[in-house]
Amino acid sequence: MPSDPVRTLSREEARRIAVRGQLLDAGDHEREAGDLPDVVAALTMLPLNPTDIVCPSAEHIALTRIRGLAADDVRRAIEVEQALVEHLGPRQHPMEAWAIGVRAMRDLPWLAPLGRDPGALHPSTVAWLEANAGFRDRVLEQLRQDGPLPQADILDTVDAPWRSSGWNTGRDVAMLLELLQIRGEAVVVERLGQARVWDLAERVLPPVEPVALEEARVTWRERWLRACGFARPKHLGDVDEPVRVEGLAGLWRLDPGATAEAFVGRVAVLAPLDRLIADRRRMVALWGFEYALEQYTPPAKRRWGVHALPMLDGDRLVGKVDARAERDRGVLRVATIHWDVDADARLADAVRDELDLLAGFQGLRLVMP
Repeated sequence: MPSDPVRTLSREEARRIAVRGQLLDAGDHEREAGDLPDVVAALTMLPLNPTDIVCPSAEHIALTRIRGLAADDVRRAIEVEQALVEHLGPRQHPMEAWAIGVRAMRDLPWLAPLGRDPGALHPSTVAWLEANAGFRDRVLEQLRQDGPLPQADILDTVDAPWRSSGWNTGRDVAMLLELLQIRGEAVVVERLGQARVWDLAERVLPPVEPVALEEARVTWRERWLRACGFARPKHLGDVDEPVRVEGLAGLWRLDPGATAEAFVGRVAVLAPLDRLIADRRRMVALWGFEYALEQYTPPAKRRWGVHALPMLDGDRLVGKVDARAERDRGVLRVATIHWDVDADARLADAVRDELDLLAGFQGLRLVMP
């Protein structure tokens, strides 16, 4: 029989490629705050969840890649330096659909055509926008006359209210603004706590020459694959190299520049929205790791904590930290560490150091059990 022309990665190689794609190996760990736009561009985005149960997501994810980061560097890069921009992902890509994130401003030539892609919005959403053409015009005019404006100050003059089976029913202004954000018509210019302040994109974003739509689609799939190292074909089509992974079913797609050679691991305490584990099916297949964000799980059903933090050791996911920031007391309090391995002194000390870094980053003191 002819040999299989598709090469096979070992499970260890696959894990190391995934870790390296997310800039979580030790090889390029020493970065400066000025490298933040480069890091965001390499990752394609920093998922944004401003909840401060432990630490806001974008800041936490950036800190695990940039040791020299200060707590306000991400917000400054958005609101002052305009090197980054808040962005809501269009629906074409399963792993970025409706994902609120921080993107590199330099990526606008690719993001702009993707937001205008006919497939960027679900047909029912397009129909809602069409039914609310007047609402859209009134909101844009209010921003033109009075912006930037906090979201709460934008008038709800909806023509056809948003209906859904979820929690978005009645959030007409929020839904419209987020759709205008995808389409490149409105943008978040700052946050006051968790409240978003909006303005016209044309007044805030630099002018760009968008690339052709098909070029944007291909380039973004390639960029996303580079950040993953390798991924399931359903997310990428036929982009780049097909590979097999030892012990796993089916074909995967591999970034052609990815390699596990000379991998040197490190210990990191990850945010729940870290892109290394965003694809939960890949997480289980590669690491056999049991994990879920339990922020919205009833307390009695939680296994690891309301905002448990996964722990990475080299190319292994080794457990979860149940922690919470008690800002009124000035502490980051660890309730317990759920180890999935027998942790030796090296690993336990390294995790403590990472938690101490996360606490100090926010001006807090670490309290361990």
